[in-house]
Amino acid sequence: MTDDLSFLRRQARTQRFTLGTPKNFRVAGDGTRLLFLRSRTATDRRNDLLHLDLRTGEETTVVDAAALLPGEEDLPAEERARRERARETSGGVVGYATDDAFRVVAFSLSGKLYTADLDGGDVRLLLDAAVVDPRPNPAGTHVAYVSERRLRVIELATGDDRALVDDEGPDVAWGLAEFIAAEELSRTRGYWWSPDGRSLLVQRTDRSEVPVWTIADPARPDNPATTVAYPAAGTTNASVSLSFLGLDGSRVDVEHLDWEYLVAAHWSAAGDPLIAVAPRDQRRIDVYALDPRDGSARLLHSETDERWVEVVTGVPAWTTDGRLVHVGVRDDTYRVLVDGEPVTPPGLQVRSVLDVGDEVLFSASEDDPTQLHVYRTNDGRVERLSAVDGVHVGAGTAEVTVLSTWSLSHSGPRVSVLRDGEHVTDIASYPMDPGLEPRPVWLTVGERALRAALVLPAGREVDDGGEALPVLLDPYGGPHAQRVLQSRNAFLTPQWLADQGFAVLVADGRGTPGRGNAWEKEIHHSFADVTLADQVDALHAVAERCPGLLDLDRVAIRGWSYGGYLSALAVLRRPDVFHAAVAGAPVTDWSLYDTAYTERYLGHPEADPDVYERNSLIADAPSLRRPLLIVHGLADDNVFVAHALRLSGELLAAGRDHTFLPLVGATHMTPQAEEVAENLMMTQVRWLKRQLGVEAG
Repeated sequence: MTDDLSFLRRQARTQRFTLGTPKNFRVAGDGTRLLFLRSRTATDRRNDLLHLDLRTGEETTVVDAAALLPGEEDLPAEERARRERARETSGGVVGYATDDAFRVVAFSLSGKLYTADLDGGDVRLLLDAAVVDPRPNPAGTHVAYVSERRLRVIELATGDDRALVDDEGPDVAWGLAEFIAAEELSRTRGYWWSPDGRSLLVQRTDRSEVPVWTIADPARPDNPATTVAYPAAGTTNASVSLSFLGLDGSRVDVEHLDWEYLVAAHWSAAGDPLIAVAPRDQRRIDVYALDPRDGSARLLHSETDERWVEVVTGVPAWTTDGRLVHVGVRDDTYRVLVDGEPVTPPGLQVRSVLDVGDEVLFSASEDDPTQLHVYRTNDGRVERLSAVDGVHVGAGTAEVTVLSTWSLSHSGPRVSVLRDGEHVTDIASYPMDPGLEPRPVWLTVGERALRAALVLPAGREVDDGGEALPVLLDPYGGPHAQRVLQSRNAFLTPQWLADQGFAVLVADGRGTPGRGNAWEKEIHHSFADVTLADQVDALHAVAERCPGLLDLDRVAIRGWSYGGYLSALAVLRRPDVFHAAVAGAPVTDWSLYDTAYTERYLGHPEADPDVYERNSLIADAPSLRRPLLIVHGLADDNVFVAHALRLSGELLAAGRDHTFLPLVGATHMTPQAEEVAENLMMTQVRWLKRQLGVEAG
């Protein structure tokens, strides 16, 4: 029975209590219908595609994934890579696209291409092949898809299936976002239909000059190693270019200007196709309009910054009446601009643009970065659509908006549909009850007003005068991610850790989003100094705020990815503060991490070698004098296990004791198998207790 499972197994089985919750919403242009994905139960990993008639409130299943594919999925390598970049762990229907009239839906299941007729209800297998990212054209007459690195198109009326490009060998792909775009630029698409459905803007990627790295499986030496084109800092990126491909066989190549990264693209009936591009140093993002007739590019806007220009998703785009929408920093605030004029006020930090039509739908934070709300422009005004405290995820349009609300008062999201800001209906959600209730104490501490949350064991209060508790810091601490958010689900793991006998402190320092451009940019060239200083300051400020509660002689830190880097950094450089660390999938040598992320913050390694030296951990190995547990997945193709192995090798050479735990077959995502997920967490807790001298409980 599910109720008999431990919290850790529940968490793994339910993908952190997200299964059974609706997601991936798409609203019809006339606002009468809504599509979304949801699994049948809180433990079913297969998503179905569902339709909600907003006129009647009737919900119907368009695609029953289990009925369509009863067995296990067999995914193409490109689809597995796409899901890894998106951190997508569910199955069934994980993505879909429609025509403009909302009649045809295209999706892939186990690599096969299907379409669904939303009017008639029929689901049809179009192609039993290795299909990635199928998308109908706006007219609903053709479906484009990628197979074996080539963009192909199938005509629905005749079944005629043809490639729009020739096979140029294993290093050239058409229609797929390259690794850097998907991992670091939040762009997962590689082609865009024209509004009339007769041509496409298509990305061509040549990775022949990108360094090739090898991932082997030491646990299965009979399996062949896999190779990955990985552009480490300072090395060559994939060459990305664009072409217009017509259904009539025509090809027009887009003028390639001074840019290294294709950041975003947009094509709507309101104007010429738009692209946003950036040079290697990312200190500028240029917005161009493209001419499909000759491929020429016309510069519309440049956004610059002396450190880097932050990528904001959803822009550039045209409004329905042909005005350019982008996001720029004005008054230390990320603001929406329409034809160059700010339409959002200072202090409202825009986080993403969700839709652009007659009006703009976007997410933003106000003066409290622990909350995220959904807004729309409305006839020259800005209107907040989310009404309660919490973290709100928006979808749809400014007219018909879907709100997924995560808050401290309930587990899982509550999903509602608004029309012109007024409630229309709710969408059912079936998450599992986690079986525990987080009780974070919200704090703003230190001279930099760091946002932090302190989580204590159940039944323990801040001022009850009990014995001082060993402390466990649980940060991420780096760019693009917050941990201190007013969502119950965000604090389930910290509460479980606290219940093992720790005071768990989660703090967001400089570099984390939601507090403006200057706050985010303070980490420029200074990952190590800035992010570690903020964790130390948060710890000491909370200890001063809550005298007698925290035992500063027993302080540990744990984290994954950037949090793993920060954890190893903590015991290496501040052993006076931190007494033990668990470093999960840590970046240890920034010259081994990818170009776009690393060079954005640390510069180019040839120009700034001292910056890389200061921020990497390898040279610090001889200084280790605190217990360190390193955990790393052997199949990680984002932060390669080479990071952990190089640090471990240097520690051994320096005679510094440490523990290294390899995770067989694990990628950068934490293990999903229930028994492995549970045992990994229990191993960390037992190890931390031993190092801190805490009695096992």
